[in-house]
Amino acid sequence: MITTEANRPVASASQASLVDAATHAIAVAKKLGATAADTEVSTSIGQSITVRMGEIETIEHNRDKGLGITVYLGQQRGNASTSDLSSAAIERTVAAALAIAKFTAPDEFAGLPDADRMAVAPFADLQLNHEWNPTVDEAVAIAKRMEAAAFAVDKRLNNSEGASISTGGSEFIYANSNGFVGGYASTRHSLSCSMIAGTDNGMQRDYWYTSARRQEALESAEAVGRRAGERTVARLKSRRVPSGDVPVLFEAPAAAGLIGAFVGAVSGSALYRKASFLLDSVGTGVFSDLIDIVEDPLLPEGLASAPFDGEGVATQRRHVVKGGVVQGYFLGSYSARKLGLVTTGNAGGNHNLIVAPGPDDFAGLLRKMGRGLVVTELMGQGVNNVTGDYSRGAVGFWVENGEIAFPVEEITIAGNMKDMLKGIVAVGNDVLALGSKQVGSILIEHMAVAGE
Repeated sequence: MITTEANRPVASASQASLVDAATHAIAVAKKLGATAADTEVSTSIGQSITVRMGEIETIEHNRDKGLGITVYLGQQRGNASTSDLSSAAIERTVAAALAIAKFTAPDEFAGLPDADRMAVAPFADLQLNHEWNPTVDEAVAIAKRMEAAAFAVDKRLNNSEGASISTGGSEFIYANSNGFVGGYASTRHSLSCSMIAGTDNGMQRDYWYTSARRQEALESAEAVGRRAGERTVARLKSRRVPSGDVPVLFEAPAAAGLIGAFVGAVSGSALYRKASFLLDSVGTGVFSDLIDIVEDPLLPEGLASAPFDGEGVATQRRHVVKGGVVQGYFLGSYSARKLGLVTTGNAGGNHNLIVAPGPDDFAGLLRKMGRGLVVTELMGQGVNNVTGDYSRGAVGFWVENGEIAFPVEEITIAGNMKDMLKGIVAVGNDVLALGSKQVGSILIEHMAVAGE
């Protein structure tokens, strides 16, 4: 782990070379007249292999590196980037950024973060780096086991879109002219499988995947394949349902999208552009009072964990929503200044958002709903960030008497996000942690369903 003290020992030779590149870029920027500058230098390496119908379809390897620098001439800003980390290339890149800055209009809100907001060494070790380097033969064998497990679920599974295994890692260093130098290594691995069932008269597809920092935290290849196969077969003989207002249960993967829409509406750029249906929402009850959401950037092995954000500002655990009431926005330094507020350490996006689960599992939520629609997949963007109007194509299942009755397709669900968030009547304990949002299934009291 690199610390803010550039002369301390570093974790690896590769990190040391990134520190050298970053500090060189900052030094050159100062020498050429920049009043301030910041830079990020990164490298990444990965492998992705896909097997389809028992045969290798793709083998991909990637190895990337790059440096991006932003320079300031007072309140004028310019940036440039390069994939060449040699000293000469870095110097040319810094010069290009300065040339751009000279022709940009001054922006009173531009500049580095306030010094008192920066993270201070030593940074917490969040256990984000767990290398996994299967050989091509080993990866192919895993993907084949995954696909075979899917096909074994049901003979109606007669085709595949592929079973994939992806492994990768990256290292980065962020530095600025106020003396901050920090960075770390991280990994992310995943397994995924997508299957097809039925005939030309009634074909369906579905998938499943697992993702984690550490190989041991992944679901097994066999479990992913089985889940993909089961989900695909369950969608056979889908049909439409009559139009009307009914309760809607968003399965956990789809529920994460609802939380994402909320995040977008209370993030800096939407707020200062007044392009949000949740303007001035801090201190107001936006959700039903059942909802608590915590942002935890310091969660060990979290897929969105970080000791500091994209501009070196320290992150911290906080309540974003408590008892349905919004406690804070998602701001970087620039958007915070535009709004007359302070950064929340969210330059680059939100960190691990954890929606407090309720007592019910998925079956319990079905019983609570009684009759209505389960949404498992959504199509289209469908959210108007200014008005909150929501309309998306959906597939899923119809529920009668608290149990799944039959699969559903070719329908649209609609509402307004303000009403939807207020109308949440339960959150399941079937929490998935596959990205930056950790949430169980969400039951909304009613939405408009357009079907037959």
